[in-house]
Amino acid sequence: MQVIKQTKTICPECFKVLDATIFEENHKVYIQKECPEHGKFQDLYWSNYEQYQRAENFRCDGDGLRNPRTTTKLDCPMDCGICPQHKSHTVLAIIDVTNRCNLRCPVCFANAAAAGYVYEPSKEQIQGMLVNLRRNDPVPATALQFSGGEPTIRQDLFDLIRMAKELGFRHIEVNTNGLRLAQSVDYCRSLMDAGISTLYLQFDGLTPDVYKFTRGQDLLDAKMKAIENCREAGLNSVVLVVTLIKGVNDNQLGDIIRFAIQNFDVVRCINVQPVSLCGRLPEGEREKMRITIPDFMQLVEEQTEGKIKVSDFFPVPAVVPVSRAVGALGNKRYVEFTTHPHCGMATYVLVQDGEMVPITHYGNVEKFIASMEKVYENAMKGHGKRAKLRLIAALRHIKFGLLRKYLLPILQAGSYEALGDLHRRMLMISSMHFMDPYNFDLERVQRCCIHYAVPDGRIIPFCTMNSIHRPEIEKQLGIPLDEWRTQHKAEVGAVM
Repeated sequence: MQVIKQTKTICPECFKVLDATIFEENHKVYIQKECPEHGKFQDLYWSNYEQYQRAENFRCDGDGLRNPRTTTKLDCPMDCGICPQHKSHTVLAIIDVTNRCNLRCPVCFANAAAAGYVYEPSKEQIQGMLVNLRRNDPVPATALQFSGGEPTIRQDLFDLIRMAKELGFRHIEVNTNGLRLAQSVDYCRSLMDAGISTLYLQFDGLTPDVYKFTRGQDLLDAKMKAIENCREAGLNSVVLVVTLIKGVNDNQLGDIIRFAIQNFDVVRCINVQPVSLCGRLPEGEREKMRITIPDFMQLVEEQTEGKIKVSDFFPVPAVVPVSRAVGALGNKRYVEFTTHPHCGMATYVLVQDGEMVPITHYGNVEKFIASMEKVYENAMKGHGKRAKLRLIAALRHIKFGLLRKYLLPILQAGSYEALGDLHRRMLMISSMHFMDPYNFDLERVQRCCIHYAVPDGRIIPFCTMNSIHRPEIEKQLGIPLDEWRTQHKAEVGAVM
């Protein structure tokens, strides 16, 4: 056993803040803690120590918000809101517009049937949350996800999308199971007309048995129909969101990637989320289900016959030097993905004639990032001409003409349109491992870039919202399920 570092965590039963040790053993990384009342807990943190160290090299802390919404009273993670200890600003904001759903998924952590109450903020409350997110300083939130429950149950969803657009959100996505979209091409068109940027489609696999396990019923045909309807409507930015569970769908990653390539006119990204383990689970049961980011990367390499390798993936904060350099050159501040290096890994693949080639094959990523750090340093010192020369020199690490064509406008002017053009020529393959109370690391929480807005004015990091704060917030603001059914008899069928 080799101790890597000490951190803080929570007890998975009473949520008390505890000391924790992160250590390496047999080339794997574990987190261990002990609660005076509930005893010892140990869980797998990362399944590959070498990749853990590699990701750590790209750590890049942010400077948080100048206008935190809460003060430090109970200490992290109980003061979420965002508190002064938080080190990252909002990259993606999430608003749960309802916890009602037209499914009852065994793996879901947010639905009315399980909670026993309906949480559904009013249009006015949602407007307040949007305005609050746009107040973030130094970088107002520009990317938004409407989530749930199932957002398409809201009859005013189109109005909410338009409202977000009017308030300055440039990227708006809807997180959905796709059932409503599978029913109607016109509904897909209406989402586009309202201003949606991306559809965040729950997509766990390519066989019926996967959906029967994760969602309680066979939804494969509905998923295919939803994608086809998006295609017909011209909605050409779909993210396939995979809840990854060991022994259930971990053998389908290669097939999902190939499916995305075949549907590249519509699909822009695959986002794989290793399942979060909630409730009281013995260590043996957790070991059977636990899958981590290194497992994901290794499975991708094996199931794509080495076309996409583990080494093609980079941690999320690897892109921070680029956004900082571009911002410094233009005397602007762009969103910075200063999440913890062990929260997520991603790569891009260029798609040409049905073939996929990782973007890393066309350039030296490490040298390009190092060059952009030099650009940033020179620009911040006031050496503008030298910084621009270094920017041009950085392109020598990019070997492919297409990337030069689309990358240069992004670097020179921070062009959102050029960034969009580049994205439309690539497929992003990523994995974000959201924490649960067993593998909870306070250091990761403090660097979270994905934040929920709630009606009381707080802005809460993803993993603390879902591990700690959600039940309290939604119960306080929700309506008991029976009472809601009485008040909304016409909509009872939408709640399962």
